[in-house]
Amino acid sequence: MMIKVLTRRACIQYDVTIFQTPKYRENKGHKEVYRTTIQANSREHCLQETFSRFNVTDRIPVDYCGRFLTTGDIILIDEGRGGQHYYQLKPGGWVPINRILLL
Repeated sequence: MMIKVLTRRACIQYDVTIFQTPKYRENKGHKEVYRTTIQANSREHCLQETFSRFNVTDRIPVDYCGRFLTTGDIILIDEGRGGQHYYQLKPGGWVPINRILLL
């Protein structure tokens, strides 16, 4: 019970932007398809929540126009003063990448 209370308090809003290529499996040409906030207690938890929200039909926001998150898609987590963190979905999970790869 105490762990749930502590976890709930530790949750913060993460500013998340999803980038996808126009066609599935392309390596270049990522474009911003959606921006939202995700409530989580760590960056890793935010990545898990984002994947879950955009891959479970019932949880996808009605105004989302992208496709399910798949290998190659990129997520930007903007923590303001905490910096911007880019992750790309690889077969083994989310991998931190350099933002230059977006170009």
